[in-house]
Amino acid sequence: MEAVAPAAVTQRRLYSVEVAAELLGIGRTAAYDEIRLGRLRTVRRGRRRLVPPEWIDEYVELLKHEAEAAA
Repeated sequence: MEAVAPAAVTQRRLYSVEVAAELLGIGRTAAYDEIRLGRLRTVRRGRRRLVPPEWIDEYVELLKHEAEAAA
């Protein structure tokens, strides 16, 4: 039987805002500011805000488009 790395099997489907901020290289407060502005989307689970990985990618694409437009 072939061994599979745990990271390959258990990729997270939702990240806390703190983890998403860390992945993006921004602070927690900046992440909440972006959420408040509607630039970084989240889902709610009870009182928690969670960020799917595809919405992290969407936010990065938004930043790239803004950088291209400003150039």
